[in-house]
Amino acid sequence: MRKVLVSGCLNGRPIRYNQTNVEVASAIWDQWDAEGRLVPFCPELAAGFPVPRPPAEIVGSTATQVILGKGAVLEDNGTDVTAQFLEGARLAVERAVAAGCVVAVLTDGSPSCGTTYTYDGTFTGGTVPGMGVTAQLLHDNGIVVFSENQIEQADDFVRTVR
Repeated sequence: MRKVLVSGCLNGRPIRYNQTNVEVASAIWDQWDAEGRLVPFCPELAAGFPVPRPPAEIVGSTATQVILGKGAVLEDNGTDVTAQFLEGARLAVERAVAAGCVVAVLTDGSPSCGTTYTYDGTFTGGTVPGMGVTAQLLHDNGIVVFSENQIEQADDFVRTVR
């Protein structure tokens, strides 16, 4: 049975930076949960961030640039938290590989878990297409990533993997 790495905040835990979670209403999700497929993981908590914590965004770069040491993740107060985001991403890849995950369903918009977009680094609510640091590193390591809004596509993919 193929496991699915999922953002910890999608599993009903209020662990996002602002002490909230992201609700997932999906029969597929419920089935995965009943089958024991879900592997919840929060890269930010794994890297030692508290709850609550200041909002953070990828500033002036992309997740790939951050991974290559050419970009930064900053909190809204200017604190550079790039190293912690990279550590969380590394730990997420370790967890996914150890659990046998071939797919991840992550919280879109997050500087860690964004899969189709992240916030634009201005802390004004603007967005840019692209992945967060964890999503990008998972992708770079062969884990296919989907957002919480793409559960049907993720399920289709899981069904095709041998």
